[in-house]
Amino acid sequence: MRAPLVPILLASAPIAVAALSCAPVEEPPGRTIAAAASTPGELAASIVARVDAGVDAPNAKEASEPGHGAKIASIAMRTWIYIAPSDRSAKLGYLRAGAIVDRAEAPAGFEGCAGGWYRIPPRGFVCVGKGASLGLDHPVVQAAVRGPLRGAALPYTYVSSKSPPPHMYFRLPSAVDQRRVEGATLGIHLGQWARPPGLPLDPVPPFLMDGRDLPKPYGAEEKLRYSVHAGRAKEASAFGLVTTFEWTGRLFGLTTELDLLPLDRTKLARASAFHGVEAKGGGTPAIVGGAGSMRFTVDASGALREAGRVEHRTGVVLTGKTNPLHRGLVETSDGSWVASDALIIPDPREDPVGYARAGRKWIDISIRRQLLVAYEGTKPVYATLVSTGRGGMEDPEVTLATVRGAFAIRAKHVSSTMDGDEASLESFDLRDVPYVQYFHQGYALHGAFWHDDFGKVHSHGCVNLAPADSAWLFDWTDPVVPPEWHGAVNPEGGTLVYTHG
Repeated sequence: MRAPLVPILLASAPIAVAALSCAPVEEPPGRTIAAAASTPGELAASIVARVDAGVDAPNAKEASEPGHGAKIASIAMRTWIYIAPSDRSAKLGYLRAGAIVDRAEAPAGFEGCAGGWYRIPPRGFVCVGKGASLGLDHPVVQAAVRGPLRGAALPYTYVSSKSPPPHMYFRLPSAVDQRRVEGATLGIHLGQWARPPGLPLDPVPPFLMDGRDLPKPYGAEEKLRYSVHAGRAKEASAFGLVTTFEWTGRLFGLTTELDLLPLDRTKLARASAFHGVEAKGGGTPAIVGGAGSMRFTVDASGALREAGRVEHRTGVVLTGKTNPLHRGLVETSDGSWVASDALIIPDPREDPVGYARAGRKWIDISIRRQLLVAYEGTKPVYATLVSTGRGGMEDPEVTLATVRGAFAIRAKHVSSTMDGDEASLESFDLRDVPYVQYFHQGYALHGAFWHDDFGKVHSHGCVNLAPADSAWLFDWTDPVVPPEWHGAVNPEGGTLVYTHG
């Protein structure tokens, strides 16, 4: 079987990075610890108190359904959600470490799970044990400050390693610790470093202020620990951060796997501002190609008036009208006109397995045009430029080309790790690649924050999307990932992905 295909990141060519725009940080679902009974003993005490106060105890239906105050927390990188209360049933998806979700007050069974299976919304069961806890004061829950911001172009703040890469601390290091670990020239290094503008800062997490060691979620990579650190990150690596803060006059970031990085040893990622276009009210979505195009308006006499330029890669929606007096011009949804030969316009298409004729959602990807079009039946509803494999139309078994054919999305992850061959000159380690949707073996649609070459081949075989496009598609495709979940699977297959020349 071919090894998983992953996005390009050359060790000799670090990720392009700069400041992200500063915006208020919203709390995502599943990260608020509500006042609720968190252990079986506390649950029993709460029921007794309700009876003593004259309030009815939960009935059988209430105890077996979530939504009545009881919570469960994920303490693993992947806390699997099963369709039935048994580890022999099918997996529906998973929670990420630190997520807190509603649960039923009573377990639904104990088959293959000594701690009990608890129903969670909107469906499925989670096992209390290595992956989940009824105690909301678990160290992993306390240390995991926040989860991903779903729907944002980038669900986390992202940084990439400089050379040499940063040390990974597992507790707040004192200034003395930092000099001992990083060397006597640390002061010189810090004196030459400028804080990137727009970096969001939080208070120091209380868990760290208490002087405790960061725990490792079950399933995270365990590294050999030294005095206050666990070695260095890999040379060509990138991380999603759950919080950033100042400590000893220095900026630190906490990764999703609960490693603490000095941010002066990293570079802040900048997401491409490019995005495709959605045809919300009908029409055909299209992208301006080449060097851009002049936009025109038509006055009452029918004469053309220049109305400025439309830049390369701008998205427009075409109404379907052509200009009878000026051949080659097509109308856009804002009432202006552009030259059709300056546009990348989706061709009317049908898929090879009948999704279009059945009116279902499907995705069409042209490798030659580097164009992705999302369809609902035969109607194109979104269009954007992508970056497929560098091998172009060559054989994907022997080159870095994107596989061609009709496939179905079988697994979706809000973020997921992608890495390359350790022995390769292009070895890399990308944590929390955003909005990953696997459609065939290791081939996936996913966001790319390390380049802005959309419209040109660039990847190791996956389909790279601009971050805003990857967020839109993630919410549009099936299987649906509920807000509190981090991933969903569907072995039978979700939305169709058709890749061709």
